[in-house]
Amino acid sequence: MKIFSYNSADTYIHRLSGLTKLLCFLLLTFAVMYSYDIRVILAVMAFSVLLMRLSLIQFSQIRVMVIYVLIFLATNAVISFFFSPEFGVSIYGTRHEFARVFGVSLTYEQLFYQVTKFFKYAAVVPLGMIFLLTTNPSEFASSLNGIGVNYKAAYAVALTLRYFPDIQRDYHDIYLSQQARGLELSQKAKFLDRFKNSLLIVIPLIFSTLDRIEVISNAMDLRGFSKSKTRTWYTSRKLNRQDALALGVSALIFLIALGVSLFINHSRFYNPFI
Repeated sequence: MKIFSYNSADTYIHRLSGLTKLLCFLLLTFAVMYSYDIRVILAVMAFSVLLMRLSLIQFSQIRVMVIYVLIFLATNAVISFFFSPEFGVSIYGTRHEFARVFGVSLTYEQLFYQVTKFFKYAAVVPLGMIFLLTTNPSEFASSLNGIGVNYKAAYAVALTLRYFPDIQRDYHDIYLSQQARGLELSQKAKFLDRFKNSLLIVIPLIFSTLDRIEVISNAMDLRGFSKSKTRTWYTSRKLNRQDALALGVSALIFLIALGVSLFINHSRFYNPFI
């Protein structure tokens, strides 16, 4: 299953410029990261899920990523609670205890903070998935170069985005080869054995990656890459009204999130306990 592979489709999101999608991603991400108001966070999260539906992104494409993200979020929530179980109390300035577990107080303030933090991180994930799965790497690089980014840096970004599917394909090929040689990597083996055997895939994956880098570097040198100050792009897209609309909506959401924090909550935190 390709996690970071560009998915070509004819949707409103796909028709946007790569630069537009990057700026929208940054604006919406900043809105979520700045605000600790769960109302704003859930609104942006619902909007991002709607955008995923419009992008025709199937759950099968992102299932593995969603599992990893949920594991990370759960681990982060547990660790942050045990290291600072009273942080919510210090933020909201009140204390409402509802239970004690192993001598540790459980308060509504801490619970509310943990839930807000969980959705805060979770709201950014769909935005990143939309950007990765709907952005053509070459078109995105040409857009960056069009706003003044050095074409060498822009091309490096394009190669990075293109490289994710290659790594996944190499990993899958090595995985099947190791199984054909008798290395047990299926569910039949114990978890510890599967973990140790999976590490044996890393070494050939590293060598195949180095070989690929050398091939690409030699090919670019033979074609005279970086000899000129400018270059032309095979795939490029100019900004149009659709891009302006997307940027306007994203900027409006960002300003609303900023305004809620500054003029309604008078803080980055929404406090329902006062």
